[in-house]
Amino acid sequence: MDKKLTLSLKADVIEAAKRYARSNEVSLSKLIESYLSSLTKKEAGKTEITPLVRSLSGVISIENDFDEKEEYSQYLIEKYK
Repeated sequence: MDKKLTLSLKADVIEAAKRYARSNEVSLSKLIESYLSSLTKKEAGKTEITPLVRSLSGVISIENDFDEKEEYSQYLIEKYK
């Protein structure tokens, strides 16, 4: 059963949300309902893995001592020489 809810929001936030909803062909009510639903899911912390991501899992093997920050730093140094 649907219920009504009154919210007080800044006018610019409302207008931006309406534009977003319109561009995604969804009602503002449905947009807010989906957002609140995603925030309050019982399985917080469990992220659904899409089939595409699942199919890519294990494609790359990385050494245990791999330092991604160091590698990225080296990449940027080389890129901007």
